[in-house]
Amino acid sequence: MALILFLIIRTFVIEAFQIPTGSMERTLLAGDFLFVNKAVYGAQIPGTSAHLPGFQRPGRGDVIVFEYPKDPTLNYVKRVIGAPGDVVAMRGGQVYVNDTALHEPYVQRNDPLHNAYDSKFNWQRRFLDGFSPDAIRAYRPRRDTWGPLRVPPGKYFVLGDNRDNSEDSRYWGFVDESAVKGRPLVVYFSYDRSTRDPLPWLTDIRWGRLGSVIH
Repeated sequence: MALILFLIIRTFVIEAFQIPTGSMERTLLAGDFLFVNKAVYGAQIPGTSAHLPGFQRPGRGDVIVFEYPKDPTLNYVKRVIGAPGDVVAMRGGQVYVNDTALHEPYVQRNDPLHNAYDSKFNWQRRFLDGFSPDAIRAYRPRRDTWGPLRVPPGKYFVLGDNRDNSEDSRYWGFVDESAVKGRPLVVYFSYDRSTRDPLPWLTDIRWGRLGSVIH
């Protein structure tokens, strides 16, 4: 009975995830272990593409766990910036949603001068809002200057909080609503993965992060 209850809770309510990279610093650190609420957006029914009814949909500012669009076997954690129908853009590192500048106290910048073009951004041309055909052909987005892009129905635009060290929607596109797995709740364990100690999960525990609520 205990095993059955555990499997039900893990499948439909709460699941544990870990953070392998620093793309969400300072909100989440590499080596953080999270409990994720899968019920809030509607947990997926195993063996199907169907989901249970959720309590709400992802909203702007939510931190979400989702299947990486280019490899659904991987789980990513990012912050929702644009919801379906929104027009999103960035100018010199400042994010705009529907022509309004976002206040983002959670953002970390560690390399603001490396505002370079990357060919991975070219997918954006199909979703440019208000561009003429000539302007679309001349469009050359950079890491901190791109858009405006209109978010399609059933899709979300997500960014990492560590804005200069995050491969996110700028590079590989939108997240489908069906790929969203849940919303992180709390850090239940954390250790410093960057140390060279033989057993960092025993000797380099970040005690101050244990129990931290994720916003």
